[in-house]
Amino acid sequence: MTTTNQQYDKAIASCKEIFVKKAKDYGTAWRVLRTISIVDQIFIKAQRIRTIQEKGEQKVSDGIAAEFKGIINYAAIGLIQLDLPEDAPEEMDINEVSVLFDKYIQTAKTLMMDKNHDYGEAWRSMSQESFVDLILMKLQRIRQILNNDGKTIMSEGVDANYHDIINYAVFALILM
Repeated sequence: MTTTNQQYDKAIASCKEIFVKKAKDYGTAWRVLRTISIVDQIFIKAQRIRTIQEKGEQKVSDGIAAEFKGIINYAAIGLIQLDLPEDAPEEMDINEVSVLFDKYIQTAKTLMMDKNHDYGEAWRSMSQESFVDLILMKLQRIRQILNNDGKTIMSEGVDANYHDIINYAVFALILM
């Protein structure tokens, strides 16, 4: 039986392939996006999945799996953007962003493995609908943090929400 670790890596490998190919096509055009714009991009993808789930049909050929992969990639972009200095160049080397992608995905994966240990892989009994709802909730939390000028009193920050979004989307891909 394939382990969660291996399944996670397989799901991420397909996301990274897309990420790198798009970086070759478009460069790092996403560098112009502010946090709220990244949140909105993830929202669009999560909302499309939810609409397809509720209507039971889709009219655009890209499937639900492609949207979850897009969510993962935009959340990784969000993490990269949060960590880069304001004066970082808009156009970055593909190898550099590939390394950054790996860095932030590894952080999310480590968090997942720790939580997976404590929660006993409870996510395996969850529905795809729940993952989408949790992603949408995390986006609302990020919006609220941004409305609070990035400050939280007791809660984790934007980065922690991006990590959870990545992990929920990976779980959905694994269960598909």
